[in-house]
Amino acid sequence: MLLMKLIPVVAVIILFPVSVAMAEGDPVRGKLLAETDCADCHGDDGLGDYDRPPIAGMNPKEHIKELMNYKTGKRKDENEDMDVADLSEQDMADVAAYYASLPPPPQKQ
Repeated sequence: MLLMKLIPVVAVIILFPVSVAMAEGDPVRGKLLAETDCADCHGDDGLGDYDRPPIAGMNPKEHIKELMNYKTGKRKDENEDMDVADLSEQDMADVAAYYASLPPPPQKQ
């Protein structure tokens, strides 16, 4: 009887660190995703170009929110450049963690 009560507790203790790690994002994995999904438009350095916004140094929570807005259609993609349909929430967290680790664009004076 005691064993049956302990199984769910042990499962939560074991899985909790995994869920925390997933929520934060893995910048190494994010870099791999960014190389195939983001760099063509936002550049390898995340600084964008004349018609693409910079995403380097972006707050990860804000970045994930914006990606989700594109995925759900809450934010329109007039140019249909944002290929987020196949990104999972974990993919988004990883990409956001990677771009947050890059230096932001220089401030204009």
